[in-house]
Amino acid sequence: MGSAGLSRLHGLFAVYKPPGLKWKHLRDTVELQLLKGLNAGKPPTPKQRVRFLLGPMEGSEETELTLTATSVPSLVNHPLVCGPAFTHLKIGMGHRLDTQASGVLVLGVGHGCRLLTDMYDAHLTKRILWGSTQAITKHFFNDRTLRRGCNDDNNYWRTCALTTTCLFPDHVTREKLDRILAMIQGSHQKALVMYSNLDLKTQEAYEMAVRGLIRPMNKSPMLITGIRCLHFAPPEFLLEVQCMHETQKELRKLVHEIGLELKTTAVCSQVRRTRDGFFTLDSALLRTQWDLRNIQDAIRAAAPQVAAELEKSLARRLDTKQLPSPGWSWESQGPSSTFGLERGAGH
Repeated sequence: MGSAGLSRLHGLFAVYKPPGLKWKHLRDTVELQLLKGLNAGKPPTPKQRVRFLLGPMEGSEETELTLTATSVPSLVNHPLVCGPAFTHLKIGMGHRLDTQASGVLVLGVGHGCRLLTDMYDAHLTKRILWGSTQAITKHFFNDRTLRRGCNDDNNYWRTCALTTTCLFPDHVTREKLDRILAMIQGSHQKALVMYSNLDLKTQEAYEMAVRGLIRPMNKSPMLITGIRCLHFAPPEFLLEVQCMHETQKELRKLVHEIGLELKTTAVCSQVRRTRDGFFTLDSALLRTQWDLRNIQDAIRAAAPQVAAELEKSLARRLDTKQLPSPGWSWESQGPSSTFGLERGAGH
């Protein structure tokens, strides 16, 4: 089981990271479960070796001892002698999630660690869901429970203590929020075209734009390809964003700046990644499924799609042959702020 199981542990798979769990602890837990599965198999049949044992001659009544050639099992490779057969696995981590965030997290095992680099170079988008709370001050009212929220250094909302009720500002409407989100998406789409370094007058650029295949060819700041409000029930609202090269800290900062544009305060209460490239929540393994058999099945199921998507991305990069122009400055071409808005827009 050990060697045969290890041969099927090369590829990419996705797990669901619950909130409050560090990514390093998750990776160590997956590695431990895989090692347990590999070492739990039946050990191979020990090799036989010839030894000369001292004993009386067979069929003789004399007490004289003699050496007799005997075949005995070799215990050199026995687990009780040399320890477990597998003590370490090479497991790579894809786009990481911080401790408070949850959602799809891609891992690579064995040769699959190389595919993580290809997946990063493909500049695939990710879909994030934000749950946020709005209020006039730093006091929040939700679910008929009086709570006081505080904004930490990462623009993340935390419950602190009971306090008085604070009403939701009447001037914050769904229409104003949608208008600001449209401006965010427009400014980032312009930045995406600049970082892709495409000639917009060509037919290739037009076809790529229609199919939504425009990607930056090099390092870039966070770029948002789509953002919308899925649920608006003051003081709570839920946003869905498709982005690339993001960090959870930048996403929470974006929610904070959206609140400023609405002349109020918005603080992120939760971040959940529902898609990372071609991996979705449907293909992510729950914590109870982090074992050898389920991970092997997940790698085998994802292998055809991984190969197809990465081959498509590589072909697109070779066909476009987009290279940065001389003197290209990554810092000077992006949105002027986190989402490229000027203060006071949308009011």
